[in-house]
Amino acid sequence: MFLESSRYADVGRDDVRLADGRTVPAIRLRRLPPSNGEPHVVTGSDRLDVLAYAIDDDGTRWWHVADANTALDARELTAEMGAVIRVPGA
Repeated sequence: MFLESSRYADVGRDDVRLADGRTVPAIRLRRLPPSNGEPHVVTGSDRLDVLAYAIDDDGTRWWHVADANTALDARELTAEMGAVIRVPGA
């Protein structure tokens, strides 16, 4: 269902019954691991995929940076120049 590099690759799945009686597949809530990432000051050219590539040579693992900051919308992390975000493994 998800690529191996997806943040949801190893998350369990359940069938959920909706109010109208239909059953649909759903993924379980994914618990975020604690992160002790290093602070990183956002510059105008920062992108999460580029930061992820610098960390572990895999830009598709950008979600590790999002998880380290408990971001629901990862785009917000690099939206403001000068913001300080956490980068795991830096």
